[in-house]
Amino acid sequence: MMLLEIFLFILINLSIFCLYRIIRGPSIADRMVAIDILGIIVVGITVILSIKTGKGFFIDIGFAWMILSFIGTLALAKYLTGAKLDE
Repeated sequence: MMLLEIFLFILINLSIFCLYRIIRGPSIADRMVAIDILGIIVVGITVILSIKTGKGFFIDIGFAWMILSFIGTLALAKYLTGAKLDE
């Protein structure tokens, strides 16, 4: 189980770097990529927590986070191109 703690520690540190890129990103595209990567990291953290605790609902939280992150990325991309969300 020591390996899971190492992976969790690495993912938490990577999320800090992503938060830095979201705040200080030189462009909107960099911030958008950092938000996507942060979503992937959060899903990884929920999977590790699910394995570590044996609770299956963390996997459900990860799936919900993935779907919301994908929809949010699509909405942000449409907004940045100047298109309306209903097009």
